[in-house]
Amino acid sequence: MPAALPPFPKPQEPVDPPDLLQLGTGPEGTGVDGDEPCLRADAARNRARLLEAAARLVAEHGAAGVTMEAVAAAASVGKGTVFRRFGDRTGLLMALLDHSEKKFQAALLGGPPPLGPGAPPVERLRAFGCAMLRRSIDELELQLAAEPSAERRYTSAPRRFQRGHVALLLRQAAPDGDSELLSHTLMAYLDAALVHHLTEQCGVPPARLRAGWMDLVARVTRTEHPA
Repeated sequence: MPAALPPFPKPQEPVDPPDLLQLGTGPEGTGVDGDEPCLRADAARNRARLLEAAARLVAEHGAAGVTMEAVAAAASVGKGTVFRRFGDRTGLLMALLDHSEKKFQAALLGGPPPLGPGAPPVERLRAFGCAMLRRSIDELELQLAAEPSAERRYTSAPRRFQRGHVALLLRQAAPDGDSELLSHTLMAYLDAALVHHLTEQCGVPPARLRAGWMDLVARVTRTEHPA
């Protein structure tokens, strides 16, 4: 029989707390890259309404259905308003991803358990993966369109925050494991490109992806698979 695997090494350095996403905000209350004044309350409400309209279009028609004209019509505003707020379609899509990520982070940091604080770490890991899979499936075209280049894939602000969150939960759930490396392993399962391959090219149903995530968490944390 092959020799038993050695125990997981403990990380040499403590895992840093998750980085909060700062996309779309600049220093001293300014806008993107610090060159836009802080939004007035009514302008902020209009921006949120435009982003919610764009999110509905993505859910109904995919990223291809998100045009400046379509968003303006869905939000009942003039097309010029959308151009003034986001510049062009690329700026709109990036703002939409930023908006979605910030809502997701807020749920992780202060939302109800098990996604938010208050549940055991293994339950939070399960909830995190299921929520990420649901986001990837709902926003798949959008996430693929904004996929970072290879050299930035693991250093972008959203990825750092998400992986840091997983690493912290792993340190609590499996303190004898290498939470740094294992967090990368778990995040790889949730990669948007992999979700696209499995769901769109291989026909894997979302329920099977969720079951696979539950199984992976159980094996990594050496806990019972939930019923």
